Parts: sequence; C-alpha cells; structure tokens
Amino acid sequence: MKSLKSAAVLLVALSAAWSATAAEPLVVALWPGKVPDESTPIGPERVRWSPRLDRQKVVVTEPTRLLTDVSQPTITIYRPAAEKNTGTAMVICPGGGYWDLYWQLEGEEVAVWLNSIGVTGIILKYRVPRRPDEPESEPARRPLQDSQRALSLIRHRAGEWGIDPKRIGIVGFSAGGHLALATATSFDQRTYEPVDDVDQISCRPDFAIPVYPGYLKAKDRDALAPGLRIATNTPPVFLVHGGEDIISPPEQSVVAYLALKRADVPAELHVYAGTAHDFGVRTNDRPHSQWTVRCADWLRDGGFLPVGSR
Repeated sequence: MKSLKSAAVLLVALSAAWSATAAEPLVVALWPGKVPDESTPIGPERVRWSPRLDRQKVVVTEPTRLLTDVSQPTITIYRPAAEKNTGTAMVICPGGGYWDLYWQLEGEEVAVWLNSIGVTGIILKYRVPRRPDEPESEPARRPLQDSQRALSLIRHRAGEWGIDPKRIGIVGFSAGGHLALATATSFDQRTYEPVDDVDQISCRPDFAIPVYPGYLKAKDRDALAPGLRIATNTPPVFLVHGGEDIISPPEQSVVAYLALKRADVPAELHVYAGTAHDFGVRTNDRPHSQWTVRCADWLRDGGFLPVGSR
C-alpha cells in the first residue's frame, strides 16, 4: 500500500509539472477506420499496476501504471510551453515486452522531460498484448505498423502542431527501444498496405534513441537479430543501457552500435556500470540518471536542438 501511495504522489507531482508548462494533451487516433491486420476483438483497454521487482532486476522497484489490451492505437501529444518550443518532437514508445505499455514510467514521465527541454513529446499507444500469431520469443509485428503510421501522421500535421517536419525523432524503452530502432531502420519498407494520402509521407525518424532495448541481438551470435537490418540513410542513433541489466543485457545495445558503425551510421553508446533495467528518465545520485543530459547535448550537437538551449 505504501508503494501505491508513493506512486500516487508521483503522479500528482508529474501532473503539476506538466500543467505548469503545457496545455491539455491532444489524443489523436492513428488509423482513419479499421485498424490493419486486426480481426479478433481483444476486449476493452485496461489500466493496471506493474509488479514490484527487486533492485537486481530494475532500478525503479515500486509499481507504476501500465496500459494493456490496446486495440485502437493513438498518439498523445504533449506540447512544451510556447516560449520554450524548439520545433523538435519525439515519438515516445513505452516498453513492456510487447505485452503491456509502461505508460507512466516510460511515457508520461518522458513527455515531462522532453517538454522541459522544449521538445514536443508524443506518446505512441501501440497495440498490446501480443496477438496469438505473434510468438513470445520474437518482437510483435503490429507495433511497427503503428509506429510507421505515427511518423507519417505527425509529419503530415506538423505545421498544425508547431513541429519542424525535419526534426521528428523517436525514443523507446526496453521493447519500445527495439521498436524505436526497428522504425529507424525499416522506413524504406512500409509494413502495411497504405490506407490514405498520409501513408505517402515519409515514416523515417530524423534520429532514434533506444534506451535499454531488447530483441536487437541474435540469440546464438554477436550480430543483429534476424528481421533487423541497417537501411541506407538510417538516421543517427543514441543508445543507452545499464551494465548490469539482466532483463535485457547490454550486449543488445553493443551489437546494435557495432552494426550501425559498420554501416557508417552516426551512433553514440552509453553503458552505465552497476545499473539494471527500467530507470526511465528519473533523476537520482547515480551516473545513469544523467543520460538525459548527455542525450540533450547529443541532440544539440546534431542540430536537433538549438545550441545553448536548456
């Protein structure tokens, strides 16, 4: 009960931080009609709490709010205060093993951080859990359809939402980190049949930030997992991992970094010693909590944020 109260207090604090800097978030449906590749109803969307885990497995041990049974994908747009808006935007992909979405820790809290540096945070509510034809040992395929559609839709409406269509990135955590890299490397192959004019617009993110990603490494060798490839013109990538992550070992990011470098894709890798999984963007006295500062520096150096902005 104490941990639930702590989580509730955190939600209040997050809400206050967000409301001080931004207007009410806008929720937009991804698909204009029937969602592609869906046939069997899965029931109503649900909110639940994550399991409490120990420090050996995760950095944030208390329960946080999750979403599951998502069959109607959306994007939720959190815009920064007008005077701070840099025009840069990021699609946010919460993790959850393609079973759930860690909506609070790896969605809402990330949007608050992005707004604080003048970036529009756009949480992608992609389809979970895995459908019966999506094996547990492999990434689910439908979320990539949702992320590709999201990039095209955001670019289509960028002017309306105060976004520069040439500065739209993607950040993801755990399974969402896999989704971020998959989106950044598969933009040249649409994974669904186009449904309208929006799908004629590029779904290539301008940069990608996978954070403690999974599903990137082949099971039996030090190479990218089957199904991942580095496309020509893959955008710059910033990788973050915990050195003691036993849920998604750091080799996942190391293999990806090496593959990107071999393909001459600009990439930066940060592996933090003594750090487990699920640290999100929360700050503490550990070096890993400064990854967001290093990331903002990388964004400025790459021209995705104004130099001198804070």
